[in-house]
Amino acid sequence: MKHILLHNEQDTKKLAQDIAASTVPRDVFLLTGDLGAGKTTFTKGFALGLGIQQMIKSPTYTLIREYDTGRIPLYHMDVYRLTEGAEDLGLEDYFDGDGVCIIEWGKMIKQNIDVPYLEFFLDKIDETTRSFSIAVDSPDSQNKLDSLVKYLTDKGWLFDGL
Repeated sequence: MKHILLHNEQDTKKLAQDIAASTVPRDVFLLTGDLGAGKTTFTKGFALGLGIQQMIKSPTYTLIREYDTGRIPLYHMDVYRLTEGAEDLGLEDYFDGDGVCIIEWGKMIKQNIDVPYLEFFLDKIDETTRSFSIAVDSPDSQNKLDSLVKYLTDKGWLFDGL
């Protein structure tokens, strides 16, 4: 697995902005990490990278928030409180739409995701430092991962575990 060390919240937002700059419609990203690991902070930076200026809030109780004022629409999902019925959410409409999906706690509904995706892991090292890593779900996602790693490396991000 490939890792990037993020020293503070600004690093998390900057990395997310850089990833957003390389994003295309129908990209799907799962965010995995404990409470307080920085998933919503990452999404805030991602939204900025898409040119979305409005305030980003976690959709914990609404499940899905749509932002359509950027370069491409952002569909921000938080399925932490979802206990059943992921198949009834109409996720395929978002996956097949003209935007990008970020799903916090996405590991809880992996079985309902039938499109290629990348999974981003944010792990707390200490109060401010995080480890960011990326995994793929299928061979179809490997090309996206390879291009993203090359793009981020070109932008100056240092990966370990290559």
